[in-house]
Amino acid sequence: MRVSVVGGGRIGSGTAAVAEELGRLLGERGHTLVCGGRGGVMRASCRGARGAGAETVGILPSTDPTEANEHVSVPVATGLGHARNALVPLNGDAVVAVAGGPGTLSEIGFALVYGRPVAGLATHEVDGVEPCDSPAAAVEHVERAVDER
Repeated sequence: MRVSVVGGGRIGSGTAAVAEELGRLLGERGHTLVCGGRGGVMRASCRGARGAGAETVGILPSTDPTEANEHVSVPVATGLGHARNALVPLNGDAVVAVAGGPGTLSEIGFALVYGRPVAGLATHEVDGVEPCDSPAAAVEHVERAVDER
């Protein structure tokens, strides 16, 4: 399964630890991680997933694939700027949102429009987003939701 991880590009150490654990769990369970490919939650979750041997896809806002963080195994340059936010949830079977601001909120919105199950870790409270208290709970939620479809 492909799981899109969305969240803030600038985060503190606590959020980084949560995102890295999320990525590690996804990788250990054999999932591909899809993200925006840059810093913050994206870098931390990719670090965890790659450490567990998983593939990571970074859908970049720029035209330069070398702008991807060092843990992205498949960089996708789009040249779309913030409009690429529509592509991140579209390319996952499910979405996990970790903290974040307005960009994350837009990705959550697109995920819901596309009918993707969404788990949230300390993120926006939106109808359709399942609040979870741990990365393990978030992974379990999206796995279950995709299996039930």
